[in-house]
This record gives sequence, structure tokens and C-alpha cells, in this order.
Amino acid sequence: HKPRRRVSWTVCGFVVYDVDTVRFFPSSHLRVSRPVHFQQQTNPMTKLLSLAVVLAVVLAVSANELARGWGDAIAWRSLETGLVESKETGKPLMVIVHKSWCGACKSLKPKIAGSSDIAALSEKFVMVNVADEEEPSDPQYAPDGGYIPRILFVDTEGQVVEDLYNKNGNPKYRYYYTDANSVVTGMKAALKHFE
Repeated sequence: HKPRRRVSWTVCGFVVYDVDTVRFFPSSHLRVSRPVHFQQQTNPMTKLLSLAVVLAVVLAVSANELARGWGDAIAWRSLETGLVESKETGKPLMVIVHKSWCGACKSLKPKIAGSSDIAALSEKFVMVNVADEEEPSDPQYAPDGGYIPRILFVDTEGQVVEDLYNKNGNPKYRYYYTDANSVVTGMKAALKHFE
């Protein structure tokens, strides 16, 4: 009786594994003509460790799918997953609402992605970015209008904290941030609020 094989798809390829082997098949755009084979293991602990490493890589790659250019060094979550994780960990959420076609969003994206300060502070938050049709319909996520991009801070009960906004920004668009420094200032203010 042959062992059952499993397949897991990733952004850069797919993994085929069974009890004895783990193989990673890169996507065709990587121009690798044959699969990368992991050495067959006989020790059960080594097999388990190999499988755990592959699973960690698969999960890391899928987490970065949510980055959408907003920073691969940040652990992004969907809103649904983020709300659950926030409640479980006690970390507040930072939610970025944006659209793929938005010029202001495209301008802010590399500023956030390139900021080591934002990446470091992000570890104290559950980071969420919602794009296009993922934008929540709940009016609390548009406290002063539906403009984009908006950065909102949400407590562990899932409530947007309206007092946490860009204090140095345009008063008509309080949740609009234009640069990394204003985002860092907002994140620090949020952390102080949630202490």
C-alpha cells in the first residue's frame, strides 16, 4: 500500500509530501527545470522537522501574500483573522484601508514598506490591510468618510478608537496619513493609549 501524498500550493511553487519525502516544485517563472528534492529521511524526528520547516515556509509565503507591497517585513493578517488574533493576544489592530487603483495609496505604500520604524512597531500590533472589495461595510471603519487610504486603530473588542487619528493631518480627513513619520507618530500614540 502506497503512502498518501499531499500537495500544498505556495506563491513560488508547490510542495508534495508524504511520510518519507518532501519535494518542492518551483513555479515555472523561476526557470528551474526540475523539482528540488529533499533527502529522504529515515529518522521520524528528522521527517517531522523537515515537514515543519516546509510548513513554516508555506505559511510565511502565504502571510506575505497579504502584504500587497505594504511591507514584507510586517506580519499582515486579514481583518477577520486579525480580529480573532487581537482578542487572543491582547494586541490592538492597525488597519489600513486602501484601493489598488488609488494614487494616494500607491504613494503611501512604499513609504510604509520601506520604514524600519514601522516594521519594528508593527510587532506590537496585529497588522491588517484591506484592499478593494475587502473593505469592511461596517460604518465604524469610515468614521469621518470613505476616503482612502485610511489608517485606523482598533481595540481588542473590535471597536475603532476614533480618538486615534493623524493629529498633524487634514482635519477633514483625520485618518489619512501621508508619510512614514506620521504613521510612526500615530502608532506610538496608539500604543500609549492602549497601555
